[in-house]
Amino acid sequence: MATPSGFDQFSGTDQYIVSPELRDVVNVSIALQRPLLVKGEPGTGKTLLSHNIARALDKRLIVWNIKSTTKAKDGLYFYDTVRRLNDARFGGGDVSNIRIYIDQGKLGQAFDAEERVVLLIDEIDKADIEFPNDLLNELDEMSFHIPELDETVVAKHRPIMVITSNSEKELPDAFLRRCVFHYIEFPEEALMTEIIHVHFPEIERNLLSQVLKKFYWLRTFDDFRKKPSTSELLDWIQALIAGGISPGVVEKEMPFLGALIKKEEDMATFERQSTLGQRRATVRRF
Repeated sequence: MATPSGFDQFSGTDQYIVSPELRDVVNVSIALQRPLLVKGEPGTGKTLLSHNIARALDKRLIVWNIKSTTKAKDGLYFYDTVRRLNDARFGGGDVSNIRIYIDQGKLGQAFDAEERVVLLIDEIDKADIEFPNDLLNELDEMSFHIPELDETVVAKHRPIMVITSNSEKELPDAFLRRCVFHYIEFPEEALMTEIIHVHFPEIERNLLSQVLKKFYWLRTFDDFRKKPSTSELLDWIQALIAGGISPGVVEKEMPFLGALIKKEEDMATFERQSTLGQRRATVRRF
């Protein structure tokens, strides 16, 4: 797939390896000036994507972390009525100047930036279901009104916008129509090898081979409530290297398993599968 020309081009960084599909969709989003909605299982690098887009394109990153209590207006501006009331009571400021009590939200900061920035709206599905709908006008018009000042804030530059979702809630169709969408597939072994070499360029070849074999074996367990992710694999490798663990030990014992498996039920599943595998091996020997 050819990426659009004449715009900032993203191809990953020395710390963030991207698939050709993800690279292309990022560049399409930038060229179309539409938000990029990214989904994928935890640990596939959804949040880190925006950090590395900013790094690769040498742009400032603004992060809006969404919580269950977040409202769309929080990203636009905040009118600090409590501070104004206190100043009126105790003489702490010029209460007639409402502007000094208006603070920009993350979206407001992105709109007001002198240069194009990267804006991350992280885990949008944590908010109320109406949250995405409440942002539709801002996404379309790249502006919002502040009634207290009777002013309209218009984006000086349309930000490069990355929105992540863990699929906890369905997003409205009207919102989805305004986005470019990409699901980050879990890396296959070849891409995972590249990712590991970025973080551990001197890793022993036999250790890498055993680590990948065991890791992808664990991910075949359909009963796992939380399959180990890329970030957990990297933690496991770091623990193995720090502990001086040999490839032979990894093959037989899988030490530091708590770096990979994070739920008690999954650990029990692993124990059952391991015991079953040992029994089968014993039967084959006899």
